Amino acid sequence: MRFSLFSTVVGCLLFFSCQHQDTQAVATDAALWPELTQTAKPWTRWWWMGSAVDKPNIKEHLIAFEKAGLGGVEITPIYGAKGEEEQFLEFLSPEYLELLDYTITTADSLGLGVDMVLGTGWPYGGPQVEREFAATKLVVQKYILKQGEVFDQELKPDAKERQPASLSAVLAYDTKGNFKDLTEEVREGKLSWTPKDAAYTVYALFTGKTGQQVKRAAPGGAGYTLDHYSKEAFEDYVQPYDTAFSEIQGHLRAIFNDSYEVYGTDFTPKFFDFFKQWRGYDLKPHINLLLSDSDNDLGNRVKSDYRETLSDLLLHQFNEPWTDWSNQHGFKTKLQAHGSPGNLIDLYASADIPECETFGSMPFDIKGFRREEENIRTGDADPVMLKFSSSAGHIAGKPLISSETFTWLREHFKTALSQAKPEAEELLLNGVNHIFLHGSTYSPERAGWPGWKFYASVNFSPKNTIWKDASALFGYLGNVQSVLQEGKADNETLLYWPIYDQYNSYKDGNLFFQFKIHSLNEWLLDTPFYETTNTLMDKGYGVDFLSDAFLKQAKVENGNIVLPGGTYKALVIPDCEFMPLASLEKLVALKNAGASVIFTGLPESVPGYFEYEQQTAALRDLIAKNNLAITALESGLRAAEVHPETLVGSGLKFIRRAEGNSKIYYLVNHTSEAIDTYIPLSGTVDNAVLLDPLTRKVGTAAVRNTEGQAEVKVQIASGDALILKTNWSLPEEHWAYTTPMAEGIPLKTEWNINFEEGGPVLPEAATLSSLKSWTTLGADAEHFSGTASYTTTFTKPETEADTWQLDLGDVRESAAVWLNDNYIGTAWSTPYHLDLGALQAGENTLTIKVTNLAANRLRAKELRGEEWKTFYEINMVNKDYKPFDATVWEPTPSGLLGPVQLVPLAIETK
Repeated sequence: MRFSLFSTVVGCLLFFSCQHQDTQAVATDAALWPELTQTAKPWTRWWWMGSAVDKPNIKEHLIAFEKAGLGGVEITPIYGAKGEEEQFLEFLSPEYLELLDYTITTADSLGLGVDMVLGTGWPYGGPQVEREFAATKLVVQKYILKQGEVFDQELKPDAKERQPASLSAVLAYDTKGNFKDLTEEVREGKLSWTPKDAAYTVYALFTGKTGQQVKRAAPGGAGYTLDHYSKEAFEDYVQPYDTAFSEIQGHLRAIFNDSYEVYGTDFTPKFFDFFKQWRGYDLKPHINLLLSDSDNDLGNRVKSDYRETLSDLLLHQFNEPWTDWSNQHGFKTKLQAHGSPGNLIDLYASADIPECETFGSMPFDIKGFRREEENIRTGDADPVMLKFSSSAGHIAGKPLISSETFTWLREHFKTALSQAKPEAEELLLNGVNHIFLHGSTYSPERAGWPGWKFYASVNFSPKNTIWKDASALFGYLGNVQSVLQEGKADNETLLYWPIYDQYNSYKDGNLFFQFKIHSLNEWLLDTPFYETTNTLMDKGYGVDFLSDAFLKQAKVENGNIVLPGGTYKALVIPDCEFMPLASLEKLVALKNAGASVIFTGLPESVPGYFEYEQQTAALRDLIAKNNLAITALESGLRAAEVHPETLVGSGLKFIRRAEGNSKIYYLVNHTSEAIDTYIPLSGTVDNAVLLDPLTRKVGTAAVRNTEGQAEVKVQIASGDALILKTNWSLPEEHWAYTTPMAEGIPLKTEWNINFEEGGPVLPEAATLSSLKSWTTLGADAEHFSGTASYTTTFTKPETEADTWQLDLGDVRESAAVWLNDNYIGTAWSTPYHLDLGALQAGENTLTIKVTNLAANRLRAKELRGEEWKTFYEINMVNKDYKPFDATVWEPTPSGLLGPVQLVPLAIETK
C-alpha cells in the first residue's frame, strides 16, 4: 500500500540506509530513546604530553570535546615534546594539581566526566616506588654436586642479573627427590656443605627485581614499576595520592589501570607464605618439580599451583585493595585485566568497570569497505576474547563495560570515520557499552599543525580533518550505547572457563604466563572452550563465561542459576582435563537442586599437587555416583528451554538485552549484501519497534507469526545497523519500508568544486565534467587536506517515486549534503546514502561538502622537509614500529569520486 510523502519523514529508508541527518528535520519519539547521558556518550583517552598544559588550552579542548558529543576524558600524562621543557609540569606538583582541579571543574561545568590514571604512562609505578616495593622476580642459581663433593663458595645470582637480589632460601634435592633445606647453613652469603649420602642438585633462590621502569613516563613520573603482588607495596604507592586528592575540589569519576604490562614478575617477598596458606602445602620441598625443565605431570601440577597463587596475589593483594581504596575516595575503578598472569574473569570483575581493548584492524565483508594492506596492522579483536570483560561485568553485576578502542586502527592520518564504525560495532555486539577512544592528544595552539600526537592512536583531535564530521560517529555510538545501557544483559547460557587446563600445562617451563590478547594462540585458540563458545554464538545463543570463583557463588532459584549479576537457564561445561574437586562438587549440587548443567566433556583429574591422587579419585567417584554423562550441546540446551536466536541465519550479528518483559536487540549487517527479510525472534513478541541509531528515527515494525514463530521485518543495508525493541510502547507512526521503483539515475552534470577550509593552501576552484579525486587537479590539490564544496544543478526526473534517495557512491571520506539550501544530513560511513525526501519540480541544487583525510597535507609537509616529530622517547613510528616517513606515500584519493545517483523509492508500511 502506498503512502504520501509525509510518511518519508517518519521512517528511515533502511534498505539503502540513511546516514546522520538533521534530527530537527525528522520525526522521532524521544520516549523510545533513553537519555543520552554522560556515560552513554563515548569518552576519549586524553594524553598530556609533558603535562605541558595550561588553562586556556584545557578549556578550548574540553569545549571542543563536548561540542562534538563526547561524554568525558581519561587523562594519561606521558613524555613531552622537545622544545617545550620550560612548560613541563612535574606530576603531582602544586602547579599540576591546580590544573588537574581546573580540568575537573571545567569539565563538570560542560557536563563532561574525568577519569585519570594513578600515575603516568603505564604500568603503575613512579618515583615513590622504593626498590623494596618494586616489581619482583624469582632468581634461581643451580648447582650440581656429586656425592662427597665439597661445596664452599659464595652464593650469587648469575652475573647477567643487573638488579640486586637477596638470598631467600637454599634447597637441595637428591636424585630420588629427597629434600634438604640448607638455608640455615649459609653464613654471610657463603655455603660450605658436602653431600655425603648422595648426589644433589642445589637451588639458591633469590628475591630479585625486574628493574622495569614506567613506560612513557611524564616528567616527575619516572621510576620503578610497582610490585603488583603486595598489598604493602600498593599502600605505600598510594600515599602521595592520599595527599594530592585531599587538595582537589573537583570530583574525579574513576581511576584507570591499563592492560597488565608488568613483565617477568613471578615472585614477591611473601610468596612462600601465601602459597602455603592458599595451596595447602609448603612449596620449598618441591622446588625441584617447579623448576623441572621437562613436560611432566608432577612438575606441571606444581607449576599450576604456582600460577594460581600469582593470580590470587594479583587479585587479593592489588586489584581488590585498589578498588577499595578508590571507592573510599569516592572514585570508581576501570580495569584492563588482559595480559595478567591470572584468571581474567575474576580480575576484570574486581573493578567497577571492566575494560577490554582492540589493537589493529579487523576484516569485514561490508560492501565498499576499504582496508588497504599498506595501511593496517592485522587486528586481534576476537569476539571470544572480548567476551571475557563483558562476561565478568554481567555475572558480577557491573552495568558498564568499557573498551580502549581504535589503537593502531590504521596508519597515522589514514583512518576514516567509516573504518572506525564496524570496529566499534564489533565491541558493542560483544557486550561493550562504554567506548573510550584511543584517543586524543592535548595540543596547544602554539604547536601548529598537525600538533602533538601520540604514536599509536587515531588522534581524535580538532586539528585532524576527521574531526569535521566526527560528531556523526560519536552520535551514532552514543545512541547505541544509550540503548545497550538499558535493562540488563540477556544471555541465558553460562560457559565454564577451564583455566586449570592452562595453569596445569608446561608452557615451555615458564612460571609467569600472561593471558594476553596478542598471543591468543598460546592459551585460547584451538581449545574446546573456544570451539564451544563459537559454536554457541554461531547458532544464536547468548553466552557469558563463568570462573570457578563465581561458580562458588551460584545459587538455584526456580531451576535457574542465579549469580550476583544475573540469572541463567543453563551452564555448559566444555571438554576439559582438569577441574578442582570443589568445582565439580558445586556443579553436582547445582544439578541436584534443579539447575541445567550440560557436560560436553568430563574432567579427568584435579589440578595442582596437593593430595592430587586422593582428590582425583574422589572426583572420578563423584562422576560415577552421580551418573554424570556427556550430553550433546544443542539437545541439552533444548531440554533446558534455552532457545537460540535463529535470526543469525540471515547473516545478521546481534546482542540482546532485557527490560521487564521487553527484549532489546542491536542488529548489525556486516555481510556484503543488504538484508531485506522477516527475521525470527525467540520468545513472546506482541509488537516490535524499530529505531535507527544513525538518525534516531523510530516506527512500529511489521510483525507476523509463522507456525507459532514471531517474525519482524527489517531492511538493513550492508554496513548498517538497527535497534529493535519488542513488547514496547508503540510510537504513533509505522516504520517505512522502501523498495526501488527503478534503477538509479546518474547525475551526469557538471560539478563546481570550491576548496573552503584546510591546508597547506586552498587550491583554486575548478569545474569537473566528471567526478574524480581532487588530487588530480594540480599540486595544491594533491597536497590539500580539508573540506571542499561540490555544487551541481539537476532537473527533477520524470520517474515516479514516493521519495528519493541520494547515492553518493565512493566518498573520501565524509560528505555533508544540502538540497536547495536545506541541510539533508552527513554521509560518513558505508553505504553513503541519504534520504532526500521530495524533489521540487524543475531545477534542484545539490551542495555536497566533502572532507578528506589529513594524509596528503602531512605528506606535503614532510616533502617540504618540515619537521613535526619532536617528541621524546618513541617519538613517532609507523604502524610497523619503524621510523615514520610520509614522503614514501602515494597521494590518498580525496573528495567525491561518485558516481552520484538519484534512486526513486516506493514506501510501504504494514
